Amino acid sequence: MPWVPAVIWPAADADHLLVSADQMLALEQEWLASGLPVAALMETVGQRMADWFLARPQLLTSGVLVLVGPGHNGGDGLVVGRKLFEANVDVRVWAPIALRKPLTQEHWRHLLWLGATCLQSSPDPAEQGLWIEALFGLGQKRPLPGDLADLLQRRQRHFPRRLVSLDCPAGLDSDTGCPIKGGAAMASHTLCVGLIKRGLVQDAAIAHVGCLHRIDPAVPVRLTQSLASPPTLRLRADDLVALPRPPELPAAMKYQRGRLLVIAGSERYRGAAHLALRGALASGAGSVEACLPECVAEHLWQWAPEVVLRADLPSDRQGSLEWGQALLQGELARLDAVLLGPGLGMVQGRWQQWAEPLLEFSGLLVLDADGLNQLAAADGGWRWLLKRSGPTWITPHGSEFERLFPDCQMGSALDKAAAAADCSGVAVLLKGAHSVIASPGGDVRQLTDTDPEVARTGLGDLLAGHAAGWGARCLAAKGNLSFEDLAASALLHAVAAQTCDQSSGAIAISEQLASLTRFRLRS
Repeated sequence: MPWVPAVIWPAADADHLLVSADQMLALEQEWLASGLPVAALMETVGQRMADWFLARPQLLTSGVLVLVGPGHNGGDGLVVGRKLFEANVDVRVWAPIALRKPLTQEHWRHLLWLGATCLQSSPDPAEQGLWIEALFGLGQKRPLPGDLADLLQRRQRHFPRRLVSLDCPAGLDSDTGCPIKGGAAMASHTLCVGLIKRGLVQDAAIAHVGCLHRIDPAVPVRLTQSLASPPTLRLRADDLVALPRPPELPAAMKYQRGRLLVIAGSERYRGAAHLALRGALASGAGSVEACLPECVAEHLWQWAPEVVLRADLPSDRQGSLEWGQALLQGELARLDAVLLGPGLGMVQGRWQQWAEPLLEFSGLLVLDADGLNQLAAADGGWRWLLKRSGPTWITPHGSEFERLFPDCQMGSALDKAAAAADCSGVAVLLKGAHSVIASPGGDVRQLTDTDPEVARTGLGDLLAGHAAGWGARCLAAKGNLSFEDLAASALLHAVAAQTCDQSSGAIAISEQLASLTRFRLRS
């Protein structure tokens, strides 16, 4: 039976679904089994790819060379070549591997009959014309032939990015995004057919895929709805329009709008406390308290007077925060969320003692940075998370994730985050160029509209603060949390960084984050 959730964000449609090669092939087989001729589907795909090229005439001024593979990906390339030839573009074709599929062979014969030039030997990698790579497409598992891999590498050296791949760059695993042994094509653009293949948006694939474009051959909605199990979806900037947000309570007092405690910073990492608090304030949480290192606490009233200082804490000789007192002083029960981790430094052997009060805390616990590192170094590591009474979100980057989950290192970031969420019972935000958010129930989201400018020191602290404050708001307003709430915070953070210019620092991005949060809550 298809999986039908009560509410899902974003919509599980063709624009958002991320699928494996097996899922795409099964969908295509069901589509063709309905009576749709293969030739008709190939003609539609080729025409829409050709339309993409014709809308960008600057790519075609020096003509094109279509690298034709033996299967239907090669057939798609030949239809593109024919449509461009009919539009008076200089078209040449080259088949490095003998053609096998009968339909591809027919398109080859017809294009040559029309007058396109067929190369009899390997092309010059230094030529100026655009290369359209239609060699293998979906589901590649074997390495490229050595001479072909060498040719593609030489093309990249002579004319970087003067190549467009159809469906999937040659030599790239469309499930993991990793180049298969021997290397893969480096494209300026990849025209992905039907649904986005999950491997094409992984960090490992970005340099090979270039700009990713979905070519829509009008995949029937009934086919996308037939995909079993919770779907894996991508998040884009325009998904802010339908962003799930905490319901507004017009008469709510500050303590009904989310109560958050931030434990962050140390003598060694003072800035982390500032940034985590800026993120928390940007979330719109009604009450933000903080336990901070003494060196930061004494100036708090000057730069964040709205934050209530719960405790000023000492640091040890290495400059790491001795944060145990933060949980021993006062009650946690009145809080909606606690953020622990940004800039704490490493204190060995104290996790079990200091973190004990968090096990019975029924609110949201957000663990980030050194909070995760200290947990990873403790006895039992991530298994401590299974003892928690309340919901937990963790926000590791790659190295922190590897330390905490050494047994969840197989596959893509999607696979790793999903495995970690499943075994630990917590929502995981695995940060990267295309961050992944996974829930214990199998739901997965991946950010794809991102900017490399986000990869800067301190922006992770900003995200942790915003996520904790946003979670506190959601919990106070709704009485419960979903993993979409964590995904919503991640998307707001990504768009805030994307909309700021490259010279903007973390403070400017926090102000943009606050603006986006306020705007979306009012819309």
